[in-house]
Amino acid sequence: MGQSDYRLDDQVGFLMRRANQRHLALFAARIDAVTPMQFAVLARLYERGAMSQNALGRAVAMDGATIKGVVDRLRAKALIAAGPDPDDQRRLSLRLSPEGRDWFAAQVGTGHQISAETLAPLSEQESATLLALLARLG
Repeated sequence: MGQSDYRLDDQVGFLMRRANQRHLALFAARIDAVTPMQFAVLARLYERGAMSQNALGRAVAMDGATIKGVVDRLRAKALIAAGPDPDDQRRLSLRLSPEGRDWFAAQVGTGHQISAETLAPLSEQESATLLALLARLG
């Protein structure tokens, strides 16, 4: 393909950004208490339980500075709590607070609805294929 063949509408980054914008708009319309990145942190802690901030950042694909900011905001909202790591007292362990666990549990259905609405233009098979391909890219 030459330079004259470049069409923005055919570029993976552009198409992924448009799909992400669709998802973010649906998320914002349904959940306004936290951002999608904060929701991801809460989801991972809900799935896996307590972990260090470093491990949590890796588990949600956020760099150190980003995860610190997200954690600080969630702690300020009292949705996560920090305490000494039972295996290493020098390290903090992050976990959902009781309020955070209750809040997230109440939002799980909404999270599923947001995903379903994001994928609504696709068939069930197309949705499964897209998710599998995106997982391979990550």
